[in-house]
Amino acid sequence: MAALSFCSSSPPRILHKQSKPSLFHPDSKLFTPLCFTSVGASSPKPLSVSRRFRRVSVNSTAVSNSSGNENSPSSPAKKLREIMKSPGVLQGPCCFDALSAKLIERAGFPYCITSGFSISAARLGLPDKGLISYGEMIDQGQQITQSVTIPVIGDGGSGYANAMHVKRTVKGYIKAGFAGIIINDQVCSGDTVSERRRVVSREEAVMRIKAAVDARRECDSDIVIVAQTDSREAISLEESLVRARAFTDAGADVLSIDSLVSRDEMKAFCNVYPLVPKLANMLESGGKILILNPLELEEIGFKLVVYPISLIGVSIQAMQDALLAIKGGRIPPPGSMASLEEIDEILGFNTYEEEERRYATSSSDREASSNSVYDYQREAQDDSEQREDPIVEVITPEVYNEPRNPFSRIWSRSLRIKIIGRDGFEKLDVRIPAGFLEGVTNIVPALGGVNLKQLMDNAADEVGGKLLLDFKDTAGDRIQVFLE
Repeated sequence: MAALSFCSSSPPRILHKQSKPSLFHPDSKLFTPLCFTSVGASSPKPLSVSRRFRRVSVNSTAVSNSSGNENSPSSPAKKLREIMKSPGVLQGPCCFDALSAKLIERAGFPYCITSGFSISAARLGLPDKGLISYGEMIDQGQQITQSVTIPVIGDGGSGYANAMHVKRTVKGYIKAGFAGIIINDQVCSGDTVSERRRVVSREEAVMRIKAAVDARRECDSDIVIVAQTDSREAISLEESLVRARAFTDAGADVLSIDSLVSRDEMKAFCNVYPLVPKLANMLESGGKILILNPLELEEIGFKLVVYPISLIGVSIQAMQDALLAIKGGRIPPPGSMASLEEIDEILGFNTYEEEERRYATSSSDREASSNSVYDYQREAQDDSEQREDPIVEVITPEVYNEPRNPFSRIWSRSLRIKIIGRDGFEKLDVRIPAGFLEGVTNIVPALGGVNLKQLMDNAADEVGGKLLLDFKDTAGDRIQVFLE
């Protein structure tokens, strides 16, 4: 499972000047026609992304069909095939868990592809070297397919060994609710210590695809089979083109050649059975792989374009930044993290509570009411046994007007807190009322041990304001506190 594990979701779709006539090779006897159906009740809604982009609106309330008949009108495979019939190139990042898949769907992508590379990183914290098992991939995949209504293509890697294992893998992915599966021709990850990719023989690679097609037929499924070859890097461009043709003849629906390094190589690939959809892997790490924008890829002839490590990459960076801030005695700046309300909305708290009310019964209400009354009475009884007369301190306005109290003269002034990162960029610049000192440490925990009240008392006579603090925390960030 190379970093290729794709997660294409409702990417901005680039429209052709005229649609292509068909998506499958007319001469192939074993090739499964790409007959796709519509995405539930959703209908494409144009959204101006550029002069040629639009997004597809997906019904977010539909229930994912993860275990029903694959040939039913609403099956994941049928949905994916219908999406694939639309004109233009479809782009999307790769997902690795239920949350990342949800975010992809919310962003408007109509489908997604899982990433074996990213799942191994997120679930195990280990490299994608064959350490993650078939069962773990099925479990993770099922969580993903059940969390979204858009179709999901699963990264099946090498199929976990020979053709018989490929058949079991395909059948398992069908039962897990996947709309498609990627099968590559790599030698199983644990079988090599070389940094250079190795592939199985051409004959064995073709047998993997034939086994996948047979498994699809035996399950009465229409799952989309994506055949990927890594022979461009392992052997040659010529060998990868020959394998691509053989995969199509064996029944693959979509083709992918990894590690193409030039436009000419991409064009040569797209000229192999031009009507068969091609997938481009824009590996964000750069290197020898040529990175083109969607318009350029469409002109060359690609149908799908994926970004394998965008989501896992930015997730790792964001967590590292947050941990660095916490280690330096701060919390992440407000703009760097989602609010609790946004998190609730993403996870569906409001939807859950609304649906929960639909199933509420009078008996359950009475039971909840009686329980709450009992709890209140019990708590009241416990409180009465331990209750002591409270000590109440009454503060009147006269206290703040007392001339002998220097702090009262700055009650209406503000504290300004600035944080400049060690890279020279401003991380925080806020103002809070000088009288609410307890809130300061919630913003900058590094100020917890500082007697701000004493510093403010000393600066009470400063008319134009005064710099109270100027220091660097353990992370190397400069923290300044002003009285304004």
